[in-house]
Amino acid sequence: MPKIKVSIRANLIILLVITLLAPLALSSAPAQKVQLNLDLGQKIIPADKGQKSYIKIGLEGFLIPSREHRPPINVALVLDRSGSMRGEKIRHAKEAAIMALSYLQRDDTLSVVVYDHRVRVLVPSAPFHDRASVERAIRSINVNGKTALHAGVTKGASELRKYLEENRVNRVILLSDGLANVGPSTPAQLGHLGSQLGGEGMSITTIGLGLGYNEDLMVRLAGASDGNHVFAENPAELAVVFRNEFGELTSVVAGDVIIIIHCRNGVRPLRALGREVVIKGNKVKARLNQLYSKQEKYLLLEVETPAGKDGFQLDLADVEVSYNNLVTKQNEKLYGQVQISYSASANRVENSINKKVMVSASEQIGADMDDRVLEMKDKGDISSATAILRKKASYLSMQADKYQSKRLKDQSVSANEAENAVMAPASSAAWGTMRKKMRADQYSIKQQQSYK
Repeated sequence: MPKIKVSIRANLIILLVITLLAPLALSSAPAQKVQLNLDLGQKIIPADKGQKSYIKIGLEGFLIPSREHRPPINVALVLDRSGSMRGEKIRHAKEAAIMALSYLQRDDTLSVVVYDHRVRVLVPSAPFHDRASVERAIRSINVNGKTALHAGVTKGASELRKYLEENRVNRVILLSDGLANVGPSTPAQLGHLGSQLGGEGMSITTIGLGLGYNEDLMVRLAGASDGNHVFAENPAELAVVFRNEFGELTSVVAGDVIIIIHCRNGVRPLRALGREVVIKGNKVKARLNQLYSKQEKYLLLEVETPAGKDGFQLDLADVEVSYNNLVTKQNEKLYGQVQISYSASANRVENSINKKVMVSASEQIGADMDDRVLEMKDKGDISSATAILRKKASYLSMQADKYQSKRLKDQSVSANEAENAVMAPASSAAWGTMRKKMRADQYSIKQQQSYK
């Protein structure tokens, strides 16, 4: 009997300890919520005069508890099998696609679409239960014909729709090495398709292989749906590209991210750097299709602030973010407010500069300059193109010194290195390679892409 009493007493003590420690265990668990970080390029501005300011709206994804807890993936592989893909290209493409299957789990869905001048669904969209049959189907791909890129993406999207859900990561991964020459084929037409699919909750990653594809088209298609774009100069790079892409796919934590900024007190929104936004009066709206674990994506808004007296504080903007949490399967909202101060002290103004925000703004401005470089080069105006490149290199070098940024310094060096390629003939491999690299780097900066 005494032994029973001791046992009961011991169990009561254990229960009490568990009860006391449970809240501590719960509080130490990582929060499964997106973090909103609001920053200013300069928290204090000179008194008695208006000026431009930068507001950075940063969104940081949370850590997924485990591989088993990640959101399910709904992916369509759309592979070019036109005649230009023969040899090493199609061999490496098939090997990379098969390797990527190791990232999938049984609750993921996969389809494989191939296209030349026709489109064929090689593997219809279905839960990923039979890896061996998918591998056999991929290994059976042969090459022939022209390039019906628009039809291939459209068919991939129709396969995604079979399992399209807001709590899944819905993505088309497009690989092409050539010009779209069957069906709609302009950047505007493919951009329209990307916008349409992005509005349905799908993102499109475009992988351009070699020097024969249209990088403007591929970038428009990816950008309109908030997907990735990668330039693979040679087929051997495809394994790394697919590994990075599927690694990122398995780290998505939030989808359908809507950012709304209400500027206040006479603050006027001017433009967003690097991202498409809608500005109506004092309201700014932007949309991201997805956010990744432990990665920050941001929106940089340039605003015009009115003049203020020394010591005065001004509410610049209210920020509201809504998103679909793909791990908890809840629709969630975040709120924040941004204030700025005025000072007659030059030292206080200078010391309030946020170098991290200004580095982001500087590289976005540098990326915008590439649009003008490519426009001038395409028109045959070499002198203007090289002048803009030199201006970009000088600007980034100056900003790198000002904010002690190695990243900006490296981008300045790259701008200098691009000058020789810009002076090469438009049909040369040197310019073809550089043009694709510039577009891919520019896209990576603007979209804060986690890999290249």
